[in-house]
Amino acid sequence: MRLLLKTFSILMLSSAAAALPAVAADKTITWSASYTGEAAEVMDGGLARRGAFAGQVFLGADTDLDKLLGWGGATLHLGLNNRHGEDLSVKGIGNSTSVQEIYGGQNTRLVRVTIEQKLFNDRFDLEVGRTPANISFLGSSYCQYFQMNAACGNPTFIFKTSNFTWWPTSSWAAHATAWLTPEIYFHGGIYEVNPKRALDSDHDLDWSFDGATGYIAPFALGHKTTFENSRLPHKWEIGAWYDESDYTDPLRAANGKPALSQGLPYATRTSGRSGFYARFEQMVWRPDEVSHRGLTLIGAVLGKINGQLAESSYQMAGFEWTGPLKSRPTDSLAFVIARQEYSGLELDNIRIARALVGGAGTQHRDQVMMEMSYGFDLVPNIRVQPNVQYIIHPDQMNDPSRLKDLPNAFLFGLRFDVNFADAFKFND
Repeated sequence: MRLLLKTFSILMLSSAAAALPAVAADKTITWSASYTGEAAEVMDGGLARRGAFAGQVFLGADTDLDKLLGWGGATLHLGLNNRHGEDLSVKGIGNSTSVQEIYGGQNTRLVRVTIEQKLFNDRFDLEVGRTPANISFLGSSYCQYFQMNAACGNPTFIFKTSNFTWWPTSSWAAHATAWLTPEIYFHGGIYEVNPKRALDSDHDLDWSFDGATGYIAPFALGHKTTFENSRLPHKWEIGAWYDESDYTDPLRAANGKPALSQGLPYATRTSGRSGFYARFEQMVWRPDEVSHRGLTLIGAVLGKINGQLAESSYQMAGFEWTGPLKSRPTDSLAFVIARQEYSGLELDNIRIARALVGGAGTQHRDQVMMEMSYGFDLVPNIRVQPNVQYIIHPDQMNDPSRLKDLPNAFLFGLRFDVNFADAFKFND
């Protein structure tokens, strides 16, 4: 509970900061300045009853190059990010999927330096530079309503089965969206894979290809509507990825036999891995035509196409209800449940690891994580989202030689987001 009190103190300081006088800005530049904090505390199960806090500071600027240089349709994107704090999944739960989605890449990083070019009356959009893949592919605006990493910022399956690059670690990249009709689009990209960029000591200031091991290429076909052209907007998308970069076999050594039983290192594979996904966001109920209040269903399925993978499938479903009370139209009630199923290779590896230290059996075939949250504006530009999370069958991918399964874990969480750019009126 001391952790939650500490988080409350940070919130009060943020509230005071949000009331400071405004700062003028050049309208050629759109500024972003925000802080996200995520506290979580295990109340029952897992490794131990304890808490952890993780935070993220983001500073960004989008410069309209048409206004600045007369370069029509072009925008320069810059982003600086700092992450700090502890990971409760390591400290208190024992599983490998974080319950604080902003944990990872604990450092200050130049996370985004790109130029975006729109062509053909904005029907073609190209972005080139240094950026992570997960802010452009398999992301969702509905992730802002959740704290656990099983579903947000992206379905965790793609990180467990490929070298999909993730915020805030950037690399050389290019991606483009072509709007085939006003509602149908094709989106494709290619991203350098460089393990050095994921090190906590890295600041993303080294722009060389030193350490690169290949590339990953995601692509998607989608249908999207908005409140401007639909009473019940939606986003439906199918996609896949091809990962042509080095990765570690989850079971075998180079001789084809289980690495642990041979006392050998795991083999490094160079042949490509690939996977597929389908997902949807569909508003199904809206009480009026004026506000954005309403109920939206969300879901996703991800699976394997090729490669030696630690997971075999993933499913996610949930909902977000904006304005459950008419008198509070910006409040949100949200729920998500995500299931990760492990491959036979991963389960065999854990069974061998247990046997080598005198144990028996293996972990469950899957891990199920769920979260319920309620969000509200504490004051303008500060949003608070208390949540409860429950984890069934916490995995032991981070500790294969653990002798027995951990009990299911129940925890309280508290996420808050502070929008300093709007509070200080940087863009007025």
